[in-house]
Amino acid sequence: MSESPIASPKARAEAVVQALREQGQLPEGALETVEAIEERLDWHNGARVVAKAWTDPGYHARLLADGTTACAELGFEGPQGEYIVVLEDTDTTKNVIVCTQCSCTAWPVLGLPPDWYKRPEYRARVVREPRRVLRELGLDLAPEIRVRVWDTTAETRFLVLPQRPAGTESWSEDDLAELVTRESMIGIARVPAPG
Repeated sequence: MSESPIASPKARAEAVVQALREQGQLPEGALETVEAIEERLDWHNGARVVAKAWTDPGYHARLLADGTTACAELGFEGPQGEYIVVLEDTDTTKNVIVCTQCSCTAWPVLGLPPDWYKRPEYRARVVREPRRVLRELGLDLAPEIRVRVWDTTAETRFLVLPQRPAGTESWSEDDLAELVTRESMIGIARVPAPG
């Protein structure tokens, strides 16, 4: 028995769209709406939040007190960002985000989850042996640093506020935002020092 080749994901998606259109089950403009939402979901939004918090003490305090409202101040709100809690890294605590059930992230500030975040191995292991997983991902923490793993739920999404790297004291908010990585806001990396 010969097997038919499997179509590419793009071809399969197009076939589903075509079938839905033919059956009249795809409302006019629905795809455009989804595409417009997806374009707004960019992890660079989170980098702007972090840079603002690093340079504006008032915003920093508001962000930790009510992450949802503070993110919305910068225009970052919407689906999967209805309740955002911001976790601040310190010299003694490293925060890490996971979604053990699926792969939820705070879309307005972290965008859609990266592939590695969705892998069952990451989701299962980071809660059991976070320090080891972080080391494998390139972040070797000193033994005295406490690692806290936060499991995202359908209701609560997290954003890690990483530590500002030394040597950036005179940097502008825009320049700081360029330093911030999605991995640092998920918690598996630090923001690299300049240079």
